[in-house]
Amino acid sequence: MMESRIKRLATTLMDATTDKDPLVQEQIYNALCYLGESEPEEILNSCDEYLRQHDKLAYPHRVIILKAMETVVKNNIALLDKSTAKVVIFLASNEMTKSKEVIRDWQQAASNVLVAVGQRFINKVMEEVLTKFQPGILPHYFVMQTFANLSVSNVFGMVPFLNSILGTMLPMLGMAKQDHMKSVFCYALQHFSESIQEYLANLDKAPDPTVRKDTFSNEIFSAYEVLFNSWLQHREAKLRLAVVEAMGPMSYLMPSEKLEEQLPKLIPGILALYKKHTEAFYISKSLCQILEASVNIGSRSLDVQLDSLLGTLHPQICAPADPSVPLTVKNHTEVLRCFTVLACSFPDRVLAFLLPKLESSNERTRVGTLLIMRQIINSAPSQMEIKKPFILSSMKLPLQDSNNKVKRAVVQVISAMAHHGYLEQPGGEAMMEFLVRQCALPSDAQPKKQPADADDLTSDSVQSISVNTLFLLSTTVDRMNNVLWPYLLEFVTPIQFTNALTPLCKSLMYLAMKKQEEGENASLIRYDLNANLPSPYALTTRLLVVSSQPYVGDCRGTAALRLLNVLHYSVHPTLDQLWSKKVPLLVEHIEENTEKSLSQKEWEEKLLLFLQETLAAVSDNTWICHFVTEMCRQLNSYNGFPLEKNFLYKCIGTTLGACASKDLVQKQLQELLETARYHEEAEREGLASCFGICAINHLEETLAKLEDFVRSDVFKKSVGLFSIFKDRSDNEVEKVKSTLILCYGYVAMYAPKELVLSRIEADILKNIFQYFNTKVLGIKVETKDLTLKLCLIRSICMISQAIYKGVKCGDFIFSRKAELVAQMVEFIKAEPLETMRTPVRQRAMITCTYLVILEPHLSDPDRTELIDTCLASVLALPPLELVKEREENGGNALHKEMLYGDTISALKDLLKRLLQRNLTPHGLQDMFAHLGPWIKSNKEHERQRAVEVSAALLDFYLSKLNVSTVIPFYNLGVLIALFSPRCSDSLAGVRQHAVDCVYCLLYIQLCYEGFARDHRDEMVEGLKALKKGLEEPDFTVLFHTCNNIAMVIGKRVPPDQLMSLLLAMFEGLADPDKNCSRAATVMINSLLKERGGVLQEKVPDIMSIIHSKLEEVDEEHVRKAAQQTVYILASQHKSVVVSSLLGSSLPFDSHTCTMWRSLATEPTLTSQILEQLLEKVNRDVPYKESKCFLLGSGSERIATPLPLAATCALYEIMSAPESGAAVLGLYPPLFVTLLLRVSCTVGVQLPKNLQSRERRSSSHGPAPRSLHPCSCAVETLKVMLARGGSEEVARAVGNAGGWELMVSPERHHDGIAVLAGAMARHAGPRLPLIVKNLVPTLSGVFDSQRITTTAFFAELLNSNVVNDLILLETMMDNMTGRQKDTCLLVRMLALRGLGNIASGSPEKVRKHGAKLLASMVNGMDDKDDPHNLVALEAMSSLSKLLDHVEERDIQSMLLHIAIRIRPFFDSEQPDLRQSSIVLFGKLTKFSEGNCEVFFEQILNGLVTLLLHLQDPKPEVVKACKFALRMCGPNMGCEGLCDMFLNHLREDRSLHYGEFMNNVCKHLMQSYPEMLNRLILTNLFYFKSNWVDIRAAAPMFIGFLVLHVDEDHCQQVDLDQLISALNLLLKDPVPAVRVKVAETLGRLVRIL
Repeated sequence: MMESRIKRLATTLMDATTDKDPLVQEQIYNALCYLGESEPEEILNSCDEYLRQHDKLAYPHRVIILKAMETVVKNNIALLDKSTAKVVIFLASNEMTKSKEVIRDWQQAASNVLVAVGQRFINKVMEEVLTKFQPGILPHYFVMQTFANLSVSNVFGMVPFLNSILGTMLPMLGMAKQDHMKSVFCYALQHFSESIQEYLANLDKAPDPTVRKDTFSNEIFSAYEVLFNSWLQHREAKLRLAVVEAMGPMSYLMPSEKLEEQLPKLIPGILALYKKHTEAFYISKSLCQILEASVNIGSRSLDVQLDSLLGTLHPQICAPADPSVPLTVKNHTEVLRCFTVLACSFPDRVLAFLLPKLESSNERTRVGTLLIMRQIINSAPSQMEIKKPFILSSMKLPLQDSNNKVKRAVVQVISAMAHHGYLEQPGGEAMMEFLVRQCALPSDAQPKKQPADADDLTSDSVQSISVNTLFLLSTTVDRMNNVLWPYLLEFVTPIQFTNALTPLCKSLMYLAMKKQEEGENASLIRYDLNANLPSPYALTTRLLVVSSQPYVGDCRGTAALRLLNVLHYSVHPTLDQLWSKKVPLLVEHIEENTEKSLSQKEWEEKLLLFLQETLAAVSDNTWICHFVTEMCRQLNSYNGFPLEKNFLYKCIGTTLGACASKDLVQKQLQELLETARYHEEAEREGLASCFGICAINHLEETLAKLEDFVRSDVFKKSVGLFSIFKDRSDNEVEKVKSTLILCYGYVAMYAPKELVLSRIEADILKNIFQYFNTKVLGIKVETKDLTLKLCLIRSICMISQAIYKGVKCGDFIFSRKAELVAQMVEFIKAEPLETMRTPVRQRAMITCTYLVILEPHLSDPDRTELIDTCLASVLALPPLELVKEREENGGNALHKEMLYGDTISALKDLLKRLLQRNLTPHGLQDMFAHLGPWIKSNKEHERQRAVEVSAALLDFYLSKLNVSTVIPFYNLGVLIALFSPRCSDSLAGVRQHAVDCVYCLLYIQLCYEGFARDHRDEMVEGLKALKKGLEEPDFTVLFHTCNNIAMVIGKRVPPDQLMSLLLAMFEGLADPDKNCSRAATVMINSLLKERGGVLQEKVPDIMSIIHSKLEEVDEEHVRKAAQQTVYILASQHKSVVVSSLLGSSLPFDSHTCTMWRSLATEPTLTSQILEQLLEKVNRDVPYKESKCFLLGSGSERIATPLPLAATCALYEIMSAPESGAAVLGLYPPLFVTLLLRVSCTVGVQLPKNLQSRERRSSSHGPAPRSLHPCSCAVETLKVMLARGGSEEVARAVGNAGGWELMVSPERHHDGIAVLAGAMARHAGPRLPLIVKNLVPTLSGVFDSQRITTTAFFAELLNSNVVNDLILLETMMDNMTGRQKDTCLLVRMLALRGLGNIASGSPEKVRKHGAKLLASMVNGMDDKDDPHNLVALEAMSSLSKLLDHVEERDIQSMLLHIAIRIRPFFDSEQPDLRQSSIVLFGKLTKFSEGNCEVFFEQILNGLVTLLLHLQDPKPEVVKACKFALRMCGPNMGCEGLCDMFLNHLREDRSLHYGEFMNNVCKHLMQSYPEMLNRLILTNLFYFKSNWVDIRAAAPMFIGFLVLHVDEDHCQQVDLDQLISALNLLLKDPVPAVRVKVAETLGRLVRIL
């Protein structure tokens, strides 16, 4: 009966389990499992049968099969029938117990199979396994493990068996002497106990609900006695742990009285193990189970054990758990469970033990104790209820602990306490204060990196835990509402809790809203019940001030404002409507912005406006007075918070402005002047702002108070006091004076203009200069104090602004303007040019900006000096990047960056104001006379700044321009020439600003031509759109930009200026910034398009110039522009350009290649140039013969230069992607020309001059491409295919290594075959024209071309495409015609082509059979074939044709062919051996008509074929297997035929010795008379060159002797045989000698 397919597959896979590669083994396992999914029972039966039949199969291979069986069973358990289950159970049981020794992998795999089957067939499994579990006999290790695993996997099925198993097992415990057996008994007892517990816990689902704990108690206790009294004391740690793991579950099942009796010994025994084992989890888990069991029975023994339990368990928690070691974390959990059990039973004693530990000096002890406290507070709430005061009082010391780990633990305890009502007790407030203090911990902006073994937490971590805890307590623990409200308000105003404000405000807002929901709006804050709460004025001030920095502290602004809104009724009853409208808008503003996007000035203005509206809404002077008093009181709290304090000053100014009491205003201003910290910049700013804002409503009081203060004793005393400290006096006095000067500036800026203008020169400036210790006229300014200088500048700036904005500004003549400007210029000149340390430049220029627009006008010399001084002071500063590198401090570098930006902006504003005074072309020319040298600077940073400033000025000029009459913009060309090259500047910023400049200039020109200012010119607008693309130096975008500029200039620049502009552009080619030369190139290209037609004579010169420029400038965009120039010239003068470029020296350098590639741009032009180059390749001979002078070296072929140069040129053009369309149009001629070019250059050398030149170029760096003629032609063909849409062809040839083969003189034809095959597969429609063009070359004079064409045709015949394209007959006739070719290789390839018809067009073989066979036989008889190459091809081709020819065509030639090929069986060439043997095998199917004659040929070749099964070449072995399978049916021996068919399948490995043994048996049974003939043939192979065959021959003889009958022994010449064997016994290879010795021993049968 034939095996099923699936069984055959399974058997094949199982045969392969012997593979030693683990990946293969895994795949075999997967495949078996996959098969098992389809036919589980058949696979399981096959595995069973296989393992039984292969009893000697090594266990690692058996494991693979068993694992597959387990998976199949698991996945298909519901589908198995009983008979299959029995088979599997019996097999697995035997596999598991076959070896008495423990072989874990094997037996575990078998055990797992049993467990898997036991999921459904538990009774069958137990029936089988219990036979291996006999009373009084120690069972196999894996029998017990199987029981254990079954009890877990099938509780309900297994528990009913456990009583009898336990009964049988208990006596065995004493018999177990080996550790591994003891361990497995423990493992079984553990799992038995667990499954019994699960059974008892689910009795409602159990098959037998009558089962009780008592059923097992006595047996479990008996086992316990052995485990505890004997095995627990064992020296082997693993066994002790196994015992402990078992005892935990067993304790639940022990009789209550026995457990009680054992506890005094059991618990100390378990505790003692902690000292012996570093891994404590299993001990803790078991201990917890024992403690639970003890509590369940109401044990009285635990009381005595409690101290030792606590003393042992406590250190387990104190040792920190390592998260990377999961068992340590699990151990912590189990120990905490132990504490829960103990705390529920002995709360007093547990607390008495734990609480003193909180005072330990050891940090780990304190942390561990707190963890336990949290556990028992959460898990034993009823027992801890009356202990709350005691626990709270014991927490006083931990609250003062500075250790971060302890703090975190305390926070966790507080969280637990909150949930269980502790914090409502006396002492709860201290816990809450601690929590808020942790929320207020400072968070490190950049926390230090902790070392890998760091044992401490960062304060950030503690703070984040505390913040989360506070919020959760406020929002999720209802009983905490009355504890937290309004108590948390006490923490809002103290400055030390600033960092906690965000969580505090969020919690308070939530609590307040809850109170409001409960209807307590009016009495939200009961001051009568809470004396310590901050006043409404204090809360409002605090929350408003911290909101000024809204993103600090996790966005505290939104939290503070929302809380303020909720408290509106408590602040003032009238604020409800205003605040409910305004506060959400403020919050929304914060949320819509980020810290970066928010304008701080705008935000503060919004808050101050909100304050103003609040004061107006309240409209209660008494309330306002209290409010401002509270604000002033809080000022000192913000020392160290400069930004908040500055804002508070502004709030005070705003509130004083709303205050109706003049006395209070003066009193508070006096206090502010007396108490200010003048040495702090923010404070000076704040105080000055306060005075300025106050002056809006109280100008007279403010000015009076400033004058009074200078005259007051306080000022004089402070000056006098400062003078005591000689080293500080000047500095401190200057700071006070600086502040007063700044106050005057702010007063001038804020005060009503109609009041302040009259006071500026009379009072304000007079006092300012008095404090500055100078007069403007005639007095030197020599102060060294930077603050004083900056304050003076700012104050004058604010005064200038005030004048400018004044109502009577037009009538106001500022008489001291020129002197003040001169003063600012002196300040700017005094600044160092090598750096920018201070904002003096910027502030002075801003001040000048406001000064210059005031009357009277500056004189020309003053104006010139101002411009030159400012330009030199700003543009010449070192680049910002250099400054950043010098600055180690990142924040300082950022400050410098901002200062640079602000200074540039100030310079732009100043120059705009100056330009505005003379808004004419002359004024513009005058301004750029100052800027020109900076724009052309060779320093990038100077250029960038100058062009940026220029762009701003031109944009300003355009925006202000108002042309009333059409006038010429006479300097347009000069200015265009100044800026247009900068569009290609190396700096992106310069490029963008240069485009802006050109854009503005062109629009200015349009305006002067009479167009309206809002007129938009489409072409000019195109420039603006390109700005974005100029951010990155993309040459295509730059080209487009320059081209647009060129087009516009061509239309806009007057003709008389065009030439000078072009000259300037040519000069631009030498620009130090090479990028800028591109603009000039684009201009040149634009002109060439228009006027290039008349330049034919100059083309070579222009090409030469382009080449030299490419050599000078190695920039991509210049290269692209040059290519464009070449293209323009070629489109007008293609022949001249091609000739000029072909004249370039070989190898083409990269610049020449660039110029060639530029000719691929436009398909029509490219096609014309490609045709010219093809004509040049074909016109000249490909090489010339040159005689070598070396002795005996013959002649060599030297490539001719023109075809070589043209080939290189073709490569360069076709390598450009744009050439695709042109290549497609010329595909056939290009392909044929390049294919033949490859053919003609195989083995061709470069001329000597080019060889040396190529060596030189490669020594200077890698050449772009090899100049070798053949490589060059191959690369060109490759690029032609890719560009002609045949990328698949090129890729296929490359993947097959075809390109490399083409270059090799020996393998060239193979490469051509690869190409032809790829063409047939991927480019069939191209072939007819290619074939047509190639046919004439078959009769050409060049051997190489005939070889190439024949090879190409031969491979095409391998594809049906030639038949489809009706090319077959033509090509077959051409191949037949080549059989008489003088070139051997052509003849060989012609035969290959004819043979390929069998695979390409098999249906045509019958039609032309006789003709094709004749060609093959002629090929085998080729006389001029010294290396049998033609014969080999004839045999290979004939093999292919035999499958398709008519039998009548072959019959007459059969014997001739068989005899002709026989000598090739032992050829040294493996391909000859293979081809001849395969052909021999195929001939056998035609032997029926000549059966006897051909049978003789089979017998002649049989030994050879059998021995060559050991051939070193796999392809020969494969051929022998095929030939023997084909010969089998003709040998008249059914057994031999079956053997050949079964054992010699290609996909099956062969056990050669076993196979030959059986072959010889059949031979001697069927052909005993052949013995001597077979032996003599084998003797011939004793001298074989192949070791394996030398070894096989004597083995063959040995097997023949072994199986021959005595009757036929006489035919053997023993002497000859023994001599030959003795000679072979001296073979150098041991394997051969072994076989000879074996055969010699067997000769005894025929002696």
